[in-house]
Amino acid sequence: MEEVKADLDKAAGILKLLGDKTRLTMVKMLDTNDYCVCEFTGIFQMSQPAVSQHLRKLKDAGIVKEARRGQWIIYSLNKESDFYPFIASLLQHLPSQDYKLKELEEQGLRISCD
Repeated sequence: MEEVKADLDKAAGILKLLGDKTRLTMVKMLDTNDYCVCEFTGIFQMSQPAVSQHLRKLKDAGIVKEARRGQWIIYSLNKESDFYPFIASLLQHLPSQDYKLKELEEQGLRISCD
């Protein structure tokens, strides 16, 4: 019974995090591409600290993971998370956000973080 309550608490926490439109959009975008903070700042027209705060919350919950490439930190969806199947089932009901990356590329604002 205690395990069920813990799972419900974790699911509620994830839903609360994803209740923020920016974080939900980030997670949907990370479902198809990896991104660095600099790309999200361009896409969301937000400051780097604001983007980093959203990503930190998602990382602390185990929803996203980060990998260092040189001086850059690249974020991706944590598909090894126990809650990934739950998150993936939510994401399949959302429209693709891939156009946001295309818009950034078309504006010449995509930053190569390689």
